[in-house]
Amino acid sequence: MENKTIARTLRLLSQLMELHNENPFKIKSVANAAFKVDKLPYAVQGKTLEEIAQIDGLGKSISAKVWELLETGSMAELDAILAETPEGIVEMLGIKGIGPKKIVVIWKELGIENIGELYYACNENRLIEAKGFGLKTQEEIKKIIEFKMAAQGKFLYAQTEASVNKLHADLSVWLNTITGAPLLGIGGEYRRCLEIIEEIKLIIGADSPEEIQTKITTFKPLVFEQQEEHNYLATTESGLKVKLQVVLKSDFYLNWFKLTGNEQHVNEVLALSGLGPFSSEYELYEKAGLAYIEPELREGLNEIELAKANTLPQLITYQDLKGSLHNHSTWSDGVHTLEEMAIFCKENLKLEYLGMCDHSKSAFYANGLNEQRIYAQHQEIDALNAKLAPFRIFKGIESDILYDGSLDYSDDILKTFDFVVASVHSILRMDEEKATSRLITAIENPYTTILGHPTGRLLLSRKGYPIDYVKVIDACAANNVVIEINANPLRLDLDWRWHRYALEKGVLLSINPDAHRKEGFHDMHYGVLIGRKGGLTAKQCLNSFTLQDISQYFNNKK
Repeated sequence: MENKTIARTLRLLSQLMELHNENPFKIKSVANAAFKVDKLPYAVQGKTLEEIAQIDGLGKSISAKVWELLETGSMAELDAILAETPEGIVEMLGIKGIGPKKIVVIWKELGIENIGELYYACNENRLIEAKGFGLKTQEEIKKIIEFKMAAQGKFLYAQTEASVNKLHADLSVWLNTITGAPLLGIGGEYRRCLEIIEEIKLIIGADSPEEIQTKITTFKPLVFEQQEEHNYLATTESGLKVKLQVVLKSDFYLNWFKLTGNEQHVNEVLALSGLGPFSSEYELYEKAGLAYIEPELREGLNEIELAKANTLPQLITYQDLKGSLHNHSTWSDGVHTLEEMAIFCKENLKLEYLGMCDHSKSAFYANGLNEQRIYAQHQEIDALNAKLAPFRIFKGIESDILYDGSLDYSDDILKTFDFVVASVHSILRMDEEKATSRLITAIENPYTTILGHPTGRLLLSRKGYPIDYVKVIDACAANNVVIEINANPLRLDLDWRWHRYALEKGVLLSINPDAHRKEGFHDMHYGVLIGRKGGLTAKQCLNSFTLQDISQYFNNKK
């Protein structure tokens, strides 16, 4: 065992001791020993216990721990303290810039137990109010976590969007220097709008692929790593993998199609269409005897059968949205005031209504509203509705689903809201039976209007609690409860793979940004993309309803 491994183990022990508020003198001794071992000019491995005890800064107690580590590969004291510490908290200790003191605040005061939840809290601006934190620290932590995600080779769709669009624009400009007006397309996971992106697939169609070959490595936004005939592997500055294919212009649309859909979709369509050549993807589908299938749907589900019968859904667009539901203001943990959020929706986004859903009283970490503050907020909403008419602010709440499935207000309070979003925020470690039962109990509450982020997942960091999707969706159908598509790029929950089942059961979906600041409303864009993947239409989306229709819907529900 190398000295660095021993030192790293001792350093981890000292950090965990600090997390658990152990004796400061003992913590300092272990940390000092870690530093001493790391700087030794000789190996500790092979030394006797007596020789280790003679090393400056170790002493009898710590040398015994080092000897135990060398002999057994572990340390009983470290194992014991690790057993009392969530795995995600241990992982946080590896984030540069936040030591044990800050992690104690994150863990004990904010109730955050892993890096994914920490990243989500940074997006919600929740860290800046905590002791020892500020906006600068929050932004630094966010950047470090993003870098950590990138190092794993996986990106949220939203993390890639700006850089991919710029790459496409820059490459289009570069291709203007090539004779014959080459064609350029993006395929793969990105074109299908998958929530997680591992690589970007680009295709160029040129009259002379050889001309591209001789010049492409001069395209500076990409670092080229490998070439095999007309295929290139490269990376962007942010570490995103790029596969670039160069083909004859006459073969462009066939290869763009093949580069876009998943294998099952591609094989089934080409068996019907043949191999072309094709002047567009529209012609390819026409030759296959199919209606054109949007890229988001090319997942090998039932889209080909629907295309044969010409019954593909008319997919929702961003322009179909008439309002924004499930948002937060300074009344709980938001950054902007209720009025600022409303004016932004009305004047900047040209929406007809806003659903304000600040956190409920159980969410103490998010400054949740008690009964008195609800009354005060409703008075402000009444005044703003008079001022901003015909724009309307609906009185909503994100009510915590408690462990037994009940909501955290009495019926007398719940009936004062125009609508209620019911969400789980605490005690997330549940088996499928408990999680399903808990959600169904909340769904059966007559005041529940929308089921919020049904699995509590945080993409790339927290899997979410397991649920029986069929039972939960069936319960929503039976109780006339809408299911949220939480549009925050870290959530995108309900998962698109279950949208179709919900829609077939007659359940409405709602594209909710869960915005905690004005900029958060733009996340509805990602909700629309993931809704399209699930086959969502405007008429099946609650916040595509006009102000008049949604007012009637809420009244009928009450």
